[in-house]
Amino acid sequence: MRYWLMKCEPEAYTIERLEREDETSWEGVRNFQARNFLREMKVGDGVLFYSSNADPSGVVGVARVSREAYPDPHAFERDHEYFDPRSKEDSPTWYMVDVRFVERFPGIVSLDTLKATLALKRMMVVQPGRRPSVQPVMPEEFELVVKMGRAGTTKMATKKSRR
Repeated sequence: MRYWLMKCEPEAYTIERLEREDETSWEGVRNFQARNFLREMKVGDGVLFYSSNADPSGVVGVARVSREAYPDPHAFERDHEYFDPRSKEDSPTWYMVDVRFVERFPGIVSLDTLKATLALKRMMVVQPGRRPSVQPVMPEEFELVVKMGRAGTTKMATKKSRR
């Protein structure tokens, strides 16, 4: 089993909506590195649901991969925002996976908290310029973030915020 962090803007989709719907497709990924990560996912892999461009941005819950990568059909729909004329049905460029709701945290494990936690310093999400919408997470990072989320960890003071 592997672990992942998947980002979504609250205007597009939320952990609360996933909780209501139980399962959804994770479509619209248009970054090659993130696409390649999607293609590595297996059913049962753990997912940290990350709310990006939020106030604050951070991990808000957990999901599991429920269907492995398959071609994103929106890439072939001319009037869809995710249409890509270079992607062909017989040779798709873009993929998606399905994820199933596991849990919603009582608070948000903010990006500032992730950055300020020494044990998480190698997470891709805290690295400048290395923030694709889908990224791998080490098992010990996943476990620590879940523990923090379940404890209701929210914003943590950092050097930056103490000024």
